[in-house]
Amino acid sequence: MSLKVSILAYLPVTGADEVLEQNDGLKVMGHILILVSSASGAPLLEEHLICVGRLAGAEKRLWNWLKPGKAAEIVLETLPEKWSRSSVEEVLAQQRIDFFVIKDDECRKKKLLISDMDNTMIIGETLDDLADVCGLKEEIAAITEQAMCGLLDFPEALRTRVMMLKGLTQASLGETAAGIQYMPGGEKLVRVMKENGAYCVLVSGGFTCFTKGVAGHFGFHVYHGNVLELCDNKLTGRVVEPILDHQTKLSLLQQYARDLQISEADCLAVGDGANDLEMIAAAGLGVGFHPKAYLQKRAQNSVLYGDLTALLYIQGYKDF
Repeated sequence: MSLKVSILAYLPVTGADEVLEQNDGLKVMGHILILVSSASGAPLLEEHLICVGRLAGAEKRLWNWLKPGKAAEIVLETLPEKWSRSSVEEVLAQQRIDFFVIKDDECRKKKLLISDMDNTMIIGETLDDLADVCGLKEEIAAITEQAMCGLLDFPEALRTRVMMLKGLTQASLGETAAGIQYMPGGEKLVRVMKENGAYCVLVSGGFTCFTKGVAGHFGFHVYHGNVLELCDNKLTGRVVEPILDHQTKLSLLQQYARDLQISEADCLAVGDGANDLEMIAAAGLGVGFHPKAYLQKRAQNSVLYGDLTALLYIQGYKDF
C-alpha cells in the first residue's frame, strides 16, 4: 500500500476533493498545529497536512511549510471541542511524525529556555553511568527509572542512590563526564534561541560536576544542579542539602521569569521525567522530550520521535 493511500484511508469520505490552502502571510488567531518529521521516519508530505487538517475539523485551514519535507504548521481559526487528538497521533505514529498543538499568540518565540539535562540535553542518566564504574549500574538504574516515572519520592531516591556510591573516587566523576554523549539537536536549539535573545538555563536533579561541562558545551547562560559531598577526594555518600527537585525547578523558572521581567507564557521548559512536570506545566510552552509514561500522559506536548530541533519548529523558526 502506498504512503498516500495509507494516510488518506483515515479521512472521512465526504469532502474528498478538499485541499488545504497555503497561508501567504494571512494572520489567523486561534491554534497552530505543528508537524515535524523525524530522522527515523517518513518525510512530511502534503498528504499529512491534508489528513491532520481534516481530522482537526475546522472549517478553514491554512498551512505553511517551515521546512519542506521536514516541518509544517496548520493555522486553525478555532479548535473544535470534540476533535480527537489521539486519532491524529495514531495516523502520524505510523510515519514517526511528531505533532504539537499551541495557541496562536504573541508569545510564540520564547524568551527563556529552561531545560533538564539527563535524557534531555544528553543521552542517558549520568548517575547511572557513574554507578557503572563500581558495578552498580543495574541496581541504581532501577531506582532511577522508578523515580523518573513518579513511583518514588525524588529526593529520597537520590539520597539512596548516592549512598550506594559512597567511597567512589573523584577521578570516577571525571571519567563519567568524559563519556557524556550529547542529544542531537541540542546545540542548534540553544544557539538559535540565544541568537534571538532568549536566556538559556540548564537545571538538573543531577550533579554540578556534570552540569557545568554540559552547560559549557551547549552554551547555556547558567546551570543548576545538586552537589555531591566529597572528603579526601572520595564521595561521602551524601548530597549537599537542600536537594534540587521538581519544586526547585518550578521555582527557578518563576525566578528567572521575574528577573527577566517576562511572563511564564514567554518560557519554554523541556524534560523527560516526573520531576520536570511542574515546570513544564507552568511554562507557556512545556514539552516532554521522549518522556517517561508518567510525564507523557500529563504534558500537553511531547517530542516522541524527533530531536531537540523540534522545539525550534514549534516556535515557528524556519532557517537554522
